[in-house]
Amino acid sequence: MGFFDKLKQGLEKTKSSFDEKMNNAFSVFRKVDEDLLEELEEILITSDIGMETSLKMINNLRQKIKKENIKEPEQVKQALREEMANILNIDNTLDLSVKPAVILVVGVNGVGKTTSIGKIANRLKKDGKKIVIAAADTFRAAAVEQLEIWANRSGCEIVKKEEASDPASVVYEAITITKQTNADILICDTAGRLHNKKHLMEELAKIQKVIERELPTSSKEVLIVLDATTGQNAISQVKAFKETAPLTGIVLTKLDGTAKGGVVLGIVDENKLPIKFIGVGEQIDDMELFNTDDFVKAFI
Repeated sequence: MGFFDKLKQGLEKTKSSFDEKMNNAFSVFRKVDEDLLEELEEILITSDIGMETSLKMINNLRQKIKKENIKEPEQVKQALREEMANILNIDNTLDLSVKPAVILVVGVNGVGKTTSIGKIANRLKKDGKKIVIAAADTFRAAAVEQLEIWANRSGCEIVKKEEASDPASVVYEAITITKQTNADILICDTAGRLHNKKHLMEELAKIQKVIERELPTSSKEVLIVLDATTGQNAISQVKAFKETAPLTGIVLTKLDGTAKGGVVLGIVDENKLPIKFIGVGEQIDDMELFNTDDFVKAFI
C-alpha cells in the first residue's frame, strides 16, 4: 500500500465526519452566502482545526467567494482545499546537509516518541544513511529497552547507559561514536516529562550545549513528536516545548484511526512549523515524509 492509500485510510474517520458535516451544510444552505460561511466556520472549529485558524480560513474564503464570484458547493470545497494547502505549504525538507547531522527528538511521554525514532531511523537507513541512536531518555527504563528493539530491527547502532544516567553524557558518548564510525546521522531521544518543566528545560539545554560544542557546524533538526488523537492538546504541547527547544519541525503520530486529523492545520498555522514526518500505522515502514497535496486530497 502506497503512502497516499495509507494516509487516505488513516484519515477515513476525519474525512467522513468532515464530509458529512459539509454535505449537511450544503443541503441546508442552498446559497453561498454569509449563513453558509457561519456554518462552515462552525464545522472547521468542531473538526479540531482550532478557533484562530478556522476564523482565518473563513475570512480568506469570504474574500475569495466575492473576488471569484463563487456560487457552487464544489467551488467552495475547492477554495477550502486551496486554503488548507496554503497553510501546510511550509518547506518541510529535512536538513541533513552537513554530516554528521543531528536529529534531536522531543515530546511528552506516550505520544509514540520512541517508536517514531525507530521508524525514522529505519527510513533513513533505507536511504543509505549510517545512523547512531542516543538513548538519552534515561528517566524511563522502558524507553531505552524499547529503543534498543527498534535499533536492532532497523540495524542501527545504539548508545545507552544505565537508568538515571546524565542524558547529556549519553549524547556526548553517542557523538564520539558517531565521529569514530563516520556515521551520517545521530538521532537523540530525550525525556518527555512536561510536569517537571524546569528540570526538562535544564536537561534539554545541557544536551544542546554538548551538541553545539562537539558538532558546531553539523546540520541540526529539533523535531517534536505529537499524537494526532490528542487534538487541541497537541497545540499546547508545541507551545510548551517551544520555550525549551528551538523546534524545526513536527512528527505526527497515530493519524490512522482518529477523527481529529484537522488538528494538523491548527498546529502548523499557529506555530509556523512544518510537519516533517507522518505516522500512518504500526509497522516499521509506516513513517513517511509529509506531503501537503496528498494530505489535503485525503482530508477533503
